[in-house]
Amino acid sequence: MRRPDTPQLAEYFARRDGRLWVEDVPLETIAARHGTPCYVYSRAALESRFRAFEAALAGRDHLVCYALKANSTLAVLDVFARLGAGFDIVSGGELARVIAVEGDPKRIVFSGVGKREAEMRQALAAGILCFNVESASELDRLDRVAGEMGRRAPVSFRVNPDVDPKTHPYISTGLKENKFGIAYDDALDLYRAAARRQNVAVVGIDCHIGSQITEVAPYLEAVDKVLALVDQLAADGIRLHHLDFGGGFGIRYRDETPPAIAEFLGGILARVGNRKIKLMFEPGRWLVGNAGLLLTRVEYLKHGADRSFAIVDAAMNDLMRPALYDAWHEIVPVAPRAGAPRGYEIVGPVCESGDFLGHDRDLALEEGDLLAVMSAGAYGMTMSSNYNTRPRAAEVLVDGATAHLVRERESIEALFALERRLPE
Repeated sequence: MRRPDTPQLAEYFARRDGRLWVEDVPLETIAARHGTPCYVYSRAALESRFRAFEAALAGRDHLVCYALKANSTLAVLDVFARLGAGFDIVSGGELARVIAVEGDPKRIVFSGVGKREAEMRQALAAGILCFNVESASELDRLDRVAGEMGRRAPVSFRVNPDVDPKTHPYISTGLKENKFGIAYDDALDLYRAAARRQNVAVVGIDCHIGSQITEVAPYLEAVDKVLALVDQLAADGIRLHHLDFGGGFGIRYRDETPPAIAEFLGGILARVGNRKIKLMFEPGRWLVGNAGLLLTRVEYLKHGADRSFAIVDAAMNDLMRPALYDAWHEIVPVAPRAGAPRGYEIVGPVCESGDFLGHDRDLALEEGDLLAVMSAGAYGMTMSSNYNTRPRAAEVLVDGATAHLVRERESIEALFALERRLPE
């Protein structure tokens, strides 16, 4: 088994008599009952992560807003809503999901560079906490829409501090060449202009420099720049209700050494000092990434002169991260077998050469074996697709000795239920 990024998670994903269990349920039982591929999450791991994040902020006025883009499954959202979480959304669909689990709209922040007018109206009607505005044009639209509705839209600006987060370029969001946020040098003037508008209320400032950040220094560099802007705004008489530092806290997939969350947040709190302002964060991957796995079965073993392939029933449409980012996930047998291991390419049945889950993994395998793709709780199901007309996987959330089916496997018929043939 892999070494989890926190000791607390080890007890939720452990071997008993050599076989892999999630909490008090063997993965073999889940596969027999619900089939594969299948996403499996631990409720206890989700709760443990959220409570650890909260504990690191004890004594400070704060709100932890879970970022739905990491995993928006209703059962996962329900766990966090019951714990009192806020939510970070990027679409009207994500807003509807939060409301479906009775999440409090007054604890929702709406991020994203391309908010549609209908989504703005939906969020204003729901009474969300704040819009994280990412352009002057978006401010103009939101001002108009709010006026037409007779509302005053609460806004913060997502300020781009032009800081390199030292992560994969596809998930870096805080550099000046990225599409996200307001340029740092433009932010002060835009705040001043917004403060004069009738239909918006300036309530905060937001910053998010990227995802899977495993070093404290870039984060603190961004914090320093944002705090300097906060102080400038205060000098201009624009006092903010909250300061939102975004998310992006990295986890351990392989050999990363991210700091403990208390260390990460402690450095931020020290920079904030005695400023009287609510602190907000938008963790996603950190809360759910290592709280889930993808369960898959070996369909065929194919041995060649140069390499061997284990063809499994999960594919790039189920877990896009390896193909998209060349991301590494540990892949372990559910029930290890004796015998000399062989180096395998772990690949799926999708008709793309990039359809792989792992390269050159040393495993002793037979056809029919179950494999667990670890650290798959974030950006797994949310990025999945129906490429090759493949139904999306089932999802199971384990709570102690009970395995709840929280998403049924899609049927083939459901995939084209909304389509129409041409008339005769």
